[in-house]
Amino acid sequence: MFEPRIIGIFCNWCTYLAADLAGTSRMAYAPNIRIVRIMCSGRMDPQLVFAAFRQGADGILIGGCHPGDCHYSEGNYKALRRYTLLKKMLPQLGIEPERVRLEWISGAEGDKMARVANEFTETIRKLGPLNKFSDSNTVKLVAGAIEAL
Repeated sequence: MFEPRIIGIFCNWCTYLAADLAGTSRMAYAPNIRIVRIMCSGRMDPQLVFAAFRQGADGILIGGCHPGDCHYSEGNYKALRRYTLLKKMLPQLGIEPERVRLEWISGAEGDKMARVANEFTETIRKLGPLNKFSDSNTVKLVAGAIEAL
């Protein structure tokens, strides 16, 4: 059975804490997510997403503070703008937009973190593995798209 490789790009102040809470509370959720902690979801750069796909990730889960609760004032709004742009670019590169998901999860929402992790893992499992970056022309196309940003 296919087990997806998922990268979680999580805000240090909220979603990362929710993942920690889910773990320490022994909430059962899929172990497929490898977490990359960033200080703010607003620091999420599309280059991180493309690099993760290029290195074998099948899906990317981005997590940040709820709108209005960002520790850096407006970082989550910046993340939302970047995410919207990213979702528009993915189909042009032959990647299903469902492979990237943005969620607002506070540090106290360990249960939501577990639910979202399970839902997203099932979504990626249904989509199957991402093998788009085995072609060097696709890698060049993605590199050009990143430079255009």
